Amino acid sequence: MKNVLLIGLAKTGVSTIKYLSKMGSNVVVNDIKTKEDLKEILEDLKEIENIEYILGKHIENIENIDLVVVSPGVPLDLPFIKNIKEKVEVIGEVELSYRLSNLPKIIGITGTNGKTTTTSLVSSIFKEAKEDVFTVGNIGNPVIDTVDVATKESVLVTELSSFQLESIDTYKPHISAILNFSEDHLNRHHTMEEYIKAKCNIYKNQDENDYLILNYDDILVRNLRDTKAKKIYFSCDSILEKGVYLDENEDIIINIDKKINLMNKNELKIRGKHNVQNAMAGIAISYIYGIDVSIIKNALKNFSGVEHRQELVKNINGITFINDSKATNPDSSIKAINSYENIILIAGGMDKENDFENLLENAKGRVKSLVLLGETSQKIKDLALKKGFDDVNIVANMKEAVSMSYEKANEGDIVLLSPACASWDMYKSFEVRGRDFKENVNSLK
Repeated sequence: MKNVLLIGLAKTGVSTIKYLSKMGSNVVVNDIKTKEDLKEILEDLKEIENIEYILGKHIENIENIDLVVVSPGVPLDLPFIKNIKEKVEVIGEVELSYRLSNLPKIIGITGTNGKTTTTSLVSSIFKEAKEDVFTVGNIGNPVIDTVDVATKESVLVTELSSFQLESIDTYKPHISAILNFSEDHLNRHHTMEEYIKAKCNIYKNQDENDYLILNYDDILVRNLRDTKAKKIYFSCDSILEKGVYLDENEDIIINIDKKINLMNKNELKIRGKHNVQNAMAGIAISYIYGIDVSIIKNALKNFSGVEHRQELVKNINGITFINDSKATNPDSSIKAINSYENIILIAGGMDKENDFENLLENAKGRVKSLVLLGETSQKIKDLALKKGFDDVNIVANMKEAVSMSYEKANEGDIVLLSPACASWDMYKSFEVRGRDFKENVNSLK
């Protein structure tokens, strides 16, 4: 890989450049953003030699390029990318890392919602079992950072987005999991079929020696057929002949090679049916890998969730503030809304062409007031008024949203930030949005 073109300077891009440069590759970096837009990132790369930058426009000449690596945020159907693919191989950072790795054991987790919670939970179980575990992927840690440190004895617990899975070729997890499918990123994938197709790349290279963990409660996931891997299901709604399920006493049962009553669902700290499903996926992954049942149970009892996912921020005068900034699509916010009552809901953000009909149907009777911000605020407001909501408000920023929500709330109410939208219209990431919410809550007098 003498000459490598990297398209898109995101977090994974920076790690990829540093690794390729260390290997002695000549790296050409192309980003549609200008030098001024990227000055913080460029500062981080200033010590690295063998880099040529083409910024503020698409690259035109790829004559001497041996390989192209695209960042996850770059759509593969852009005309200039399609043109490049006719001449040079185009892959993503996850695929590149796999090719360069020492072949550690790989666990891949995808789905529309619950990926981060499940990935974090599995990692906490493996850490408790004293495994050499790396938590990587869409969770914020580039996979390529593990190439030199992960061995054949290591485990990469990897959260994978549809964007990352779109650009894989040979990548092959030993255990993969698909948690659910719901409408998301249609501004990128255009149709639900294309979105699901990208997600299903997670198991395209798996064989008879590998495992695919599937959510039996999601009909689209349950009906996946085109795999050679051994399928293991989990379910909150059905007693399974083989898999992980809830019985009539709400006990979590492992029934894979023998029947084990693991624990009651009420022993979990994380709330909501969706989190029971996330826990079951984590249980199936850990049990199949060979983690001792007592370790799985202990880790589950102690796991309190992840930042920005139904995170308890503070209780002020009997009003509870919950940060669910990671809810970047309507289905994710529905899960949060169904976990509480007497809600003042802060929602809105970048428009990914999602439909908010179901969100507002689920909000009826649970959400007392809507406080909206961002690109989608008017779109959600218009639909909410049609559906009979009478307390719908648009604000300019998070400070106003928190202040207004606090004024509207009474003792016993929940102020829930669960945007149902991406953050990129106002924030660099959902993490920055969540932190802004928390800072404003903590500043309340």
